[in-house]
Amino acid sequence: MKALRKLSLVLTAAMITTSLVGCGETQKNSSSADSNKKSTEQKVSNINISYVKSPLNVPSIIEKRKNLFQDEFSKDNIKVTFPEITEGSKMTEAVAAGSLDFCNAIGATSVILGAANGVDIKIIGMYSRAPKAFTIMAKDPNIKSIEDLKGKKVVGPKGTILHQLLLGALKNKNMKAEDVQFINMGIPQGVSALMSGSADAALVAGASVPQALTKGAHIITTGEGILDATIVIAARKDFLDKHMDIAKRYMNVHNKSLQFMKDNPDETYKLASEETQISVDQVKEMYNWYDFSPKITDKDMKELEKTQDFLMENGMLKKKVDIKSLIQDISK
Repeated sequence: MKALRKLSLVLTAAMITTSLVGCGETQKNSSSADSNKKSTEQKVSNINISYVKSPLNVPSIIEKRKNLFQDEFSKDNIKVTFPEITEGSKMTEAVAAGSLDFCNAIGATSVILGAANGVDIKIIGMYSRAPKAFTIMAKDPNIKSIEDLKGKKVVGPKGTILHQLLLGALKNKNMKAEDVQFINMGIPQGVSALMSGSADAALVAGASVPQALTKGAHIITTGEGILDATIVIAARKDFLDKHMDIAKRYMNVHNKSLQFMKDNPDETYKLASEETQISVDQVKEMYNWYDFSPKITDKDMKELEKTQDFLMENGMLKKKVDIKSLIQDISK
């Protein structure tokens, strides 16, 4: 009996010891996991957000001028930089290189082309829709319609929303791309070519529109009825995978800028005017052309598909991408 009692005590002690060891390992593993989590979070010391103020990217202007991103992330000693990359293709190149984390306003055309070429990029929200802000302009009073452009020289940025507008407008009039002489050119250079007479028409957007109007140009057509001029917010997928908490805070800041615009219209117009160098009255007029709602709707998805079709039809895209796979819902 004494032997059995002694064996029982030994087994009980062993069980308690094992149990304690198990608890110790669990606590150790838990502490290790917490440490690893903190270590991962601390790796974010700098966030790169592209800054594009044109055509009239008011949320970006407010976010920068009111230091909204800095105020949000400085409490965690995270530095925010705003590289001014105005070309969508350059943005996707920077994303691929890992030097740009968020594309705060990038054309859907650029995102689709980038994704098709292997750039791991995701759309996390809509930035704007502004068909009236994208135009085809002429100076010659005899050029009044799209049909009048047949055989004429048209300048503008290739593979962009403006280029899509030109081809869509031609298609609506049963015309082809070959019916005009298209020359790839940036918006400022295009306006200069138009005003000097070396181009018959130019693809013009944003602040350049009222500036061209004051110089004697006129609008042949806008994007209304042709496209929605979809601009999106995009991010590096590997950044999202590692720092979803940062991405969610990013979108919260973006929403704060939208609320500021709603609550402080006069200051918003003033800051946008200062940043774009156009009058407050012109800002007010153009501001009404924009829908800055960040929610991705079914209509937006159709527009993205439409944009991809445009790229395919015009030989800029050889293989389609799954549009749904480009969207990453960070609200969960």
